[in-house]
Amino acid sequence: MNSLLVDVKDDTSVLRLSMDAKATVLIGPYSRGGRNRITVKAADHDFAPEAKVTPYCIFLPDYHMAYLYFTQSRVTSDFIVDCLLDCWKQIKQDYPQTKTLLLQQDNGPENHSRRTQFMNRIVQLADQLQFNIQLAYYPPYHSKYNPVERFWGHLEQHWNGDLLDSIDTVLNFAQTMTWHEQHPIINFVRKTYYKGVKLTQKAMSILEKRFERLPGLEKYFVLIKPLSHT
Repeated sequence: MNSLLVDVKDDTSVLRLSMDAKATVLIGPYSRGGRNRITVKAADHDFAPEAKVTPYCIFLPDYHMAYLYFTQSRVTSDFIVDCLLDCWKQIKQDYPQTKTLLLQQDNGPENHSRRTQFMNRIVQLADQLQFNIQLAYYPPYHSKYNPVERFWGHLEQHWNGDLLDSIDTVLNFAQTMTWHEQHPIINFVRKTYYKGVKLTQKAMSILEKRFERLPGLEKYFVLIKPLSHT
């Protein structure tokens, strides 16, 4: 087997994480379709939203656990990796045998394998944790196969038909949903993130030497190994 392709079946040293953002939620008295057990009166046209919040999920499909991060800021490369690091700090005691993080993602603009700041942060993370990090991307029009999409669908059904008229309402709905009889872990991120952070071409060319790209699928499968601290 090619070293870039990790067989995760029955391998406790590999922890599979399915990651993605959901569409930004407009906070206000907006009709979102669906049905509700009680009568809900919504605005008959769109006003300026009171606020906006974007959900981001790190989903452990093999353990049915979801870690939800909500932000009013941008979902940038730095935001994604900060969430990933925070998630690992919350779960590391439950997966002590982990040696490889397998990240399943869509090939989005802030996290694809040519995005310089994302790859820079992923390399830093591999070195910090002393883990292999395997990036595995879904090709265009195949994001529905990403396991996190099943979680998003369940969340949408959970709050469908209700008015998400405050950030607290959004967080409470997310907290009360269940997936395989487990509640997601909810995090509200207050830090502000800015787009446009990137490496120079020279810095990226140096960083590229750290990547093992699968021949023929260079964009979609990338393995990053840590540099030893010794």
